[in-house]
Amino acid sequence: MTEKRVIMFGGKGGVGKTTCAGATALHYARMGLNTLVISTDPTPSLSDIFEVEGKQKPMEVTDNLHLAELGIEEVKDMWDKKFGHEVYEIFSVLVSIEYEEFVDFITSILPGLQEEFMIDYIKDLAQNEAYDRIVWDTAPLGQTIGLLKTPAMLWEHLKPAPKIYSKLKLGNRSKRPILDIIKGWAELSAKDMEFLKQEVDFNLVTIPEALAVQQLDGIFAELSANQLEFQRLIINNVIKAVDSDFLRTKQAQQQGYRDIIHAKRSGSEVIEVPLFPYEIKGIDRLEEIRKVLFHKPA
Repeated sequence: MTEKRVIMFGGKGGVGKTTCAGATALHYARMGLNTLVISTDPTPSLSDIFEVEGKQKPMEVTDNLHLAELGIEEVKDMWDKKFGHEVYEIFSVLVSIEYEEFVDFITSILPGLQEEFMIDYIKDLAQNEAYDRIVWDTAPLGQTIGLLKTPAMLWEHLKPAPKIYSKLKLGNRSKRPILDIIKGWAELSAKDMEFLKQEVDFNLVTIPEALAVQQLDGIFAELSANQLEFQRLIINNVIKAVDSDFLRTKQAQQQGYRDIIHAKRSGSEVIEVPLFPYEIKGIDRLEEIRKVLFHKPA
């Protein structure tokens, strides 16, 4: 059981990371810990899995458990509060574009931009101790890590620029030189990266299929390159019971991929979640996943 305040679930789309995140959040809430389960996935499904509706963010799900699905509007607010307009003005020197169009454009070509600001938001939540546990259902992590490096790379690239360019001041909103603005952005990203390293437990979710197994190597390499480690590797939708030739064949196929995944675990805990004969929706169904993830007797 983690002692860290933030528990992150990552993995490719469709592997069940949202379900695992929801069950984990339910576990900590059942322990009496004030828990927030938060989704920063562009296509969130947390509210569907918990079968709750409402516009309030966060909304109460059950005792000690709150849920929030954050999207582009929240990103815009975070952008404004940090120094988004200054960053925008750097780009608008080169391209004539309105601010709202700029945010839409950047978000469309860099989906992980949302994640960068969400990391900073979650970092603030954790450091302000607003919740005992924050369970974070995230979009693919690799693009986020890449974006955290972007401002530092841009700053290094512009440092040798002519003084007249590097001292250029932008528009009416900002009187600071371009390099000062980018350096501030880089410092924010560096703090967010350090937060990921020191204060977040990583859980990777996968399934025993060819493509998912192939993608693990890229995820592991990205994490290793940034001194990030995962604590648990969850294999979802594992066929345990067979009562037909079809399931028997699928189970044999899965076994090969399960063996490969276990070999790649790098010493981390591996948990296998069985394939259920029904959709996992609602707290009662999530309780079944919780029992598997935390080794609770049925």
